[in-house]
Amino acid sequence: MSRRRPRPAAPSPSSPAAPCPCGLPAPYADCCARFHRGPASAPTAEALMRSRYSAFAVRDREYLLRTWHPGTRPGELELDPALRWRRLEVLSTTGGSPFHTEGTVAFRAHYTERGREGVLEEHSRFTRHGGAWVYLDASGGAV
Repeated sequence: MSRRRPRPAAPSPSSPAAPCPCGLPAPYADCCARFHRGPASAPTAEALMRSRYSAFAVRDREYLLRTWHPGTRPGELELDPALRWRRLEVLSTTGGSPFHTEGTVAFRAHYTERGREGVLEEHSRFTRHGGAWVYLDASGGAV
């Protein structure tokens, strides 16, 4: 018999002590929320990817659009209220340091949608635009 541990709900941006959805051992307020609020920008491609994952988890559409390269950014972004992002696994990174202009991050994002669990595996590309890291595009999909 297997026991399933309940998974925590996505943190609310109004809950400063909530764990950060990105998986790093810091409260949301001290981790990705500082990027979402705007006073700081992600110093690396991986930090941007983690903050974007967290933005999906807390449904921060404005941050997602703001950190998307203008050449590939959609005109609109609808976030499915039935989708709950549960866990992030960073698999690998290339480039993307404060000294690079391009980087990639491969990851798995675990989610639940209408009671069914799923995994999105993606290889995302990031570049600098106006001095800040932005999401360019990706390959991958649900596995």
